[in-house]
Parts: sequence; structure tokens; C-alpha cells
Amino acid sequence: MILAGTAHATWRPSLVTIPKGQLTPFGSPLKDKAGVPQTIDIRSFQVMTVPVTNSDFSEFVGENREWSKSSVKSIFAETGYLEDFASDQKLKKSALPRAPVTFVSWFASRAFCENVGMRLPTTAEWEYLAAANESKANANRDPEFLQTILNWYSEPREKGGLRQVGRGRANFYGLYDLHSLIWEWVDDFNSSLQGGEGRAEGSLNKDLFCGGGGAIGANKEDYAAYMRFAFRSSLKGSSVIWNLGFRCVKDIVK
Repeated sequence: MILAGTAHATWRPSLVTIPKGQLTPFGSPLKDKAGVPQTIDIRSFQVMTVPVTNSDFSEFVGENREWSKSSVKSIFAETGYLEDFASDQKLKKSALPRAPVTFVSWFASRAFCENVGMRLPTTAEWEYLAAANESKANANRDPEFLQTILNWYSEPREKGGLRQVGRGRANFYGLYDLHSLIWEWVDDFNSSLQGGEGRAEGSLNKDLFCGGGGAIGANKEDYAAYMRFAFRSSLKGSSVIWNLGFRCVKDIVK
């Protein structure tokens, strides 16, 4: 059971440690004024192997009533929040306990992660994880991998609820469901990647959302990422969507 304030001591999600590395935004040759490709340094961190599930979130709201379906404030979640829940902790028949929790806002997702001693990943961290296919850490130029992602993005909503997490194949890091089940919240969803050190918190790169963005998105490796950035730019912190969930990450304390 997840206990308010002490959940990190009682909840044991499966975590893997991600090695440090570098991310080139969009996998494309974005360059600085000196003509040097922009990269973002990614520190080593830990991440959940699967997204947070309906069961996980049900236990969380059981001890944190302010995030329940009946009590959440409208400023923190749109109408439709926890749509797969018949009541505060009971799921509808169409929703599986081990399916990813969706119809959940950024505010609620962030609160869950904080309650278990973790946080939402940054955009840069999520993109770093999402670049991996089953056999290598960076598959951003693998045509088959990229086409699979684009095919999933174009699929319509299926009847019935979402399937259980962790049922597909793990990627290079041992992570499931990054590209085949849901979209995922990131902490800085309303900002854009920019080059330099740190967690890539900075101003919006206008090239991504104007005429230059069309050129950047000409290649599959750019277009898949461009679709994710366009999707994130449409969100508000209170947004709730049928296929938008989250997973938590944890800083490594040295």
C-alpha cells in the first residue's frame, strides 16, 4: 500500500539505472552560431521500467484524497480526470488494474512522483530513453524503428481499455511501453530542448515551430520527435487524455 508521505519507503517499483550520455535534439544537425551541433548532457538517473498503473494510482488517491476523482480541484485537472475510474478507487470494467493510468493531469502525475520520492523526467531525459530500440541505445537513424513509432502515432483509438504494461519487448535499457502504448508526461512539457549543459530548461527554440520546423521534420528521425514536441506544446498542466500517462524517475545521490 502507498502511504501518504512515506510511499517511497513502502512502494517498490522496478527501476533501472540509465548511464550518462548526450542527446542531440531531434537527432538532427541543429547547430550553434559557431556551426557546432548542439548537444545536451544527460546525467545518470534511475527510471521505472513501466508506466504507473491504474492500481498504483488507486492506492495513491486512497491516501491522498485531494487527488481523487471526486475531490480534485478543477484548476489541477480538466473534466474527464480519471475517466477509467468508476469511483475514487474503483475501476470501470473496461479498465485493467495493470494498465497504465491515463486521463491524469501533469499536476496529479507530478504529485504522485513526489509522493514516492521521485519526479517526472525532463523532456531531454525522456527523449534520451526513447532513442533506444531493443539492441542499441541510439536508434534515431534506424528506419525500421522509426517507422514503427510513426505507425503507432497514426493508429486510431481502439475499442475497450488499454492493455497491461510490460507486455511487449523491452528496449536496450530494459524499459517497456515507451512507443507502443501511451504518450507520457514530462516535467518541462511546455518548453523546448536547447543545447548546453544541465537539464535543458530554457527558452523555446522558434525554429521548431515555424517554417524551419517543416524542414527539420523532413526526415523520419526528425518527424517522429517533431510530432512529440507538437503534441506537448498543445498541452496544459490540467490536460487529461485517454492515452497520456506517466512514469517516474529518480536522481542518483552521490
